[in-house]
Amino acid sequence: MALQDMKFIKTFVKITHDAWLKGWHERNGGNISYRLTQEETNIIKEYIDESAEYTPIGIKVENLANEYFLVTGSGKFIRNISVCLEENVGLIKIDEKGENYKIVWGLVNGARPTSELPSHLNSHSIKKAATNGKHRVIMHSHTTNLIALTFVLPLDGKVFTRELWEMATECPVVFPSGIGVVPWMVPGGAEIARATGELMNHHDIVIWAHHGTFCSGDDLDLTFGLMDTVEKSAEILVKVLSMGGKRQTITSDNFRDLAKGFNIEIDEKYL
Repeated sequence: MALQDMKFIKTFVKITHDAWLKGWHERNGGNISYRLTQEETNIIKEYIDESAEYTPIGIKVENLANEYFLVTGSGKFIRNISVCLEENVGLIKIDEKGENYKIVWGLVNGARPTSELPSHLNSHSIKKAATNGKHRVIMHSHTTNLIALTFVLPLDGKVFTRELWEMATECPVVFPSGIGVVPWMVPGGAEIARATGELMNHHDIVIWAHHGTFCSGDDLDLTFGLMDTVEKSAEILVKVLSMGGKRQTITSDNFRDLAKGFNIEIDEKYL
């Protein structure tokens, strides 16, 4: 079986194409990373080249030592992944100290992993620890309506959470831990990686003000679905605001009833 025919690769290609069709990844906007399972790591051994030199990550992620990740490339267009995989996507390996990475497959012709790799790996490290290894995906998309809301709502996670929960009944069920918001920062470095990671300790969704959204999840489908749900809620809110605002809404007691009905825990700070 060719590497491109493996299930996790095919799913990655489908998710990236679906995300482009949603309008979340204009030009080279956004990036996605996936942490391979042990079974997948064993299967890819015959395809990888370990001869490359290691490159500093810029942060230390000790619990990701010797892990492999499928990542999108820096400056690459998401829409081209389904056309030419190896030019736009690569497999990287983290060294035994969690301080460096090297490309072991793909990203040909001198391509590099996403410039936001520090934010991805820091979030992967935090979510791996917080979920006992269940979370394997970090998805960063330029979600149109969520970005628009960062220009009109207070940059406060409590405000964003409550407003978006009210737009669709399913939202507290899909993201009961709420949303974190990072004020505008220069992307790509250790500072924004740390700020995002701090919020990832408590949330699966982190919004970068005036830039985009980070989502974390168990697998590619669930993470895409989370991004899709929160962006759909934002679209509804944009329309409600454009029509003059709410005249009625879902109340705090309604949310408490929902929590009982679906057997979920909703943090009272959002109510």
